[in-house]
Amino acid sequence: MTEKQILILNSHQIQQRIIRIAYQILEDNFDEDEIIIAAILPSGGKLAARLKTILDDIADFKSTLVGIGIEKNSSKMEAEFSFDLEICSNKPVILVDDVLNSGRTLAYGFFVFKDIPLKKLRTAILIDRNHKRFPMTVDFAGLALSTVLKEHVEVVLDAEGEEDAAYLR
Repeated sequence: MTEKQILILNSHQIQQRIIRIAYQILEDNFDEDEIIIAAILPSGGKLAARLKTILDDIADFKSTLVGIGIEKNSSKMEAEFSFDLEICSNKPVILVDDVLNSGRTLAYGFFVFKDIPLKKLRTAILIDRNHKRFPMTVDFAGLALSTVLKEHVEVVLDAEGEEDAAYLR
């Protein structure tokens, strides 16, 4: 039996939304010298890298890309990162992931920065599913999508042999 999938966003639509999010980030940080783009790995890494590339072209500020590995299925907030958290001190941080489901991953991402004095912490998500169990808000979203809980959203970016796309399964 084949799994039913519905195309939500094609490659062109994904690129348009990433560009729009980059401009929103620019507008929110136009007077900054540097921002930190913190990708939730692995799924937010490719989106964050694309945002950084666009921001490097359009913004006067420096953007630094860092990655955070979060144990999504853990009952405790656990994260791994290979950078010194102090580089985020007194700077705006944009926490990036591809899909927001329950909000748990973003909550764990926020926890990483709990002891760091940030200028501000914002979130950028390609698809917001509107099924939050945690009180998370999205600052920059490519698409807000209401689905039923049993449905799954999959974002495919830079997959070998596949074009960028977002699917509802």
